[in-house]
Amino acid sequence: MKVLANDGFDPSGIDALKARGFEVITTKVPQEELADYINSNQIQVLLVRSATQIRKELIDQCSSLGIIGRGGVGMDNIDVAYAREKGLHVINTPAASSASVAELVFAHLFSGARFLQDSNRKMPVTGNTAFDQLKKAYAAGIELRGKTIGIIGMGRIGQEVARMALGLGMRVIAADNAVGKATIKVKFYNSQFINVDIETEPLNEVLKHSDFITLHVPAQKDGYVIGQNELELMKDGAAIVNCSRGGVIDEEALMAALDSGKIAFAGLDVFINEPTPDQTILNHPKISLTPHTGASTLEAQDRIGLSLADQIVSILQMA
Repeated sequence: MKVLANDGFDPSGIDALKARGFEVITTKVPQEELADYINSNQIQVLLVRSATQIRKELIDQCSSLGIIGRGGVGMDNIDVAYAREKGLHVINTPAASSASVAELVFAHLFSGARFLQDSNRKMPVTGNTAFDQLKKAYAAGIELRGKTIGIIGMGRIGQEVARMALGLGMRVIAADNAVGKATIKVKFYNSQFINVDIETEPLNEVLKHSDFITLHVPAQKDGYVIGQNELELMKDGAAIVNCSRGGVIDEEALMAALDSGKIAFAGLDVFINEPTPDQTILNHPKISLTPHTGASTLEAQDRIGLSLADQIVSILQMA
């Protein structure tokens, strides 16, 4: 059985599939050539990340496909319902990258709180001629400990963010229309742990009371989760991080809020116009930037590869 991992695949997953007799192809096939490649090579399993688009047209053209796998959580690049209507299995790895994304959230928070996104740009240029001036410019950093973090979306990643925030000594509040209460287990040394119950609140209340906002919601079909009105509800000098999906924040409204000082800083891992983000965002001194790398850790890729391999084998064993 042939597997095409079109957006790359961790060696652990490749080894697991090969050990079970699969042929794993990691050739990157351009989107416009994908249907022909699948048909000519009789690909039965197609694995993707966020780059490859699997739409109705591709599904209709490729009769050999039986399984579509997404390495990650969101599947907005796949017409999932249509694929399942056609009898295809569609799988993903919702738990594999939660810790990696949550850690990136805090990387952005620490970066903005201590001006790292700006100082890392300026120190190489003027660090040896304007050291004292830069030291003064970055002297008003803040601590995360004791601050309130508002988590919008309390799924697996949101709960992992909550767990890390509690470990840092932060106050945690959350908004999620589908989750009324989440119980967060915080583990300590020697098998000790505590459970913390977090009851969700209306979005407006979370925005009003948070020092930091982090978003963990699906891609939006209509409108923004955070637009001008929501930014105005936030505390003066609050900050916001988006490691979920591009388009959940109105980027123009965000830059206006940053320029006015309403928002102190932002951290963005995702953008409206991926893979060509707006240049004004990329150049903004108050935005900490990463190129959609939330799940891009060695540990997460290992878990993703093994999870997909296990699911593929399980599906075929039941067939």
